[in-house]
Amino acid sequence: MVIIFHGYCDTEVILKAYIHFGSSILKRLNGIFSFAIWNENEQELFLARDHFGIKPLYYTIVDDTLIFASEVKALIKHPLVELKLDKTGIAELLGIGPAHTPGTSVFKNIFEIKPAHFAVYNKSDFHIEEYWKLQSKPHIDNFEKTCETVHNLLEDAIKRQLVSDVPLCAMLSGGLDSSIIVAYIANYYKKNNLPNLDTYSVDYVDNDKNFVKSDFQPNSDNYYIDIMLKHFNTNHTNIVIDTPELANALEDAMIARDFPGMADVDSSMLLFCKNIKKGATVAVSGECSDEIFAGYPWFFREDALNSNTFPWSIALDERQNLLNTSLSREIDLKDYINYRYEESLANVEILDCDSKETAEKRKISYLTLNWFMQTLLDRSDRMSMYNGLELRVPFCDYRLVEYMWNVPWEIKALNGREKGLLRYVVRDLLPDEIINRKKSPYPKTHNPTYLKAVKEMLTNIMKNPNAPINDLLNRQYILEILETNGNAFSRPWFGQLMTGPQLMAYLCQVNMWLEKYQPKIEL
Repeated sequence: MVIIFHGYCDTEVILKAYIHFGSSILKRLNGIFSFAIWNENEQELFLARDHFGIKPLYYTIVDDTLIFASEVKALIKHPLVELKLDKTGIAELLGIGPAHTPGTSVFKNIFEIKPAHFAVYNKSDFHIEEYWKLQSKPHIDNFEKTCETVHNLLEDAIKRQLVSDVPLCAMLSGGLDSSIIVAYIANYYKKNNLPNLDTYSVDYVDNDKNFVKSDFQPNSDNYYIDIMLKHFNTNHTNIVIDTPELANALEDAMIARDFPGMADVDSSMLLFCKNIKKGATVAVSGECSDEIFAGYPWFFREDALNSNTFPWSIALDERQNLLNTSLSREIDLKDYINYRYEESLANVEILDCDSKETAEKRKISYLTLNWFMQTLLDRSDRMSMYNGLELRVPFCDYRLVEYMWNVPWEIKALNGREKGLLRYVVRDLLPDEIINRKKSPYPKTHNPTYLKAVKEMLTNIMKNPNAPINDLLNRQYILEILETNGNAFSRPWFGQLMTGPQLMAYLCQVNMWLEKYQPKIEL
């Protein structure tokens, strides 16, 4: 078969591949995408989304009309689209948020094509089908073969992401994952006589003075970044964010997502990408390694493993308390969360040959891959594309994820460590201090001025009796949160680092969102 191309863009490749292969094109794609193709001969529309939903694709059907877009803000430009918030949407917003149930949105009758799904729309039908999923199979490779396969898949995944006709850079935190990416690219550039790699890191004003060690964030990044710079001689830029811009960017971060998000974890990423865009158009990130190689504390912590809920969001009573009295009688967040939790676990295939630990960790892995990773991918794509920066995530290569899904826990958590197998595979690639560094998440500000800023922001909202947040939330409980500096939420309310200040920021985003999008509330 000979296919002639008249240009150099990937759009032409996808279009001509679809003409030749139809829907089976999706079996041949490896990358990040969402697209729609009108089939004139069949009078039907074909829509598809990549394996992990890195690229968004929303739709709604109104009066037999399919309306679709990559962002909700584009959907609502159509005169037929009306934004509504019902009980399910409120449960998503305050029970699941800032995550969301795959395939849904907070808005009534606005959905997303699920990751690894395609849809066909014609005069008679709207059909959605899954084209790929994780399949549980016995792992037959010995330890040496497993290490070799992981090494080869990882190296190939990174190399595939280096094709670019515009300036490319890498994010560097000094953690294991971003360091692996930087090491591979830097070595590749050196081998091919290319200029030194540009790298970027993010920090916050006075973080060195205010850093507080915790179980979730045991050390700061700067020491490890310096080690990487000495070893790989990259052209490095450290971007430092101050409290006022971090707080002020909360609204832009919400608009970028079209929903309240991960508070300053979002706004800092937005500002980080904004600054990177000044020097590059494409950035490569170490995102998603923790989900694939078991890097999060909840893979190991008994309180999370025994929580019988999403382990990154175990403060269920506190979430219920956020609802105002009338809503709390109508909406049981625990019931809704449990329904989504059990619904998701029903998709996990456990093998007879799985050890007890492997079976248990399959469940937690499935939840992490399909829920928590999706939230982080949403953040990365929305915050980067809001600034015109393309963010690539080599760890999200579906071949690598497929393979690691079936690696037994005893190998995946080699030596009882988070990402134990990955550490072993790259032991000759990186300095020992990087290999042995304990997992530390995307950095947050420890500057007390941030708490002061978001507390003041939320206090001003609560002083306004007409603030739309009052229609949903428990005013007295929010005042208690303000009075205790967020300690009314005694545990991280989402993920590892989102504590009091981030909760206040999220509530501010909820109010901003209600003001800007003005959904009609239907109870």
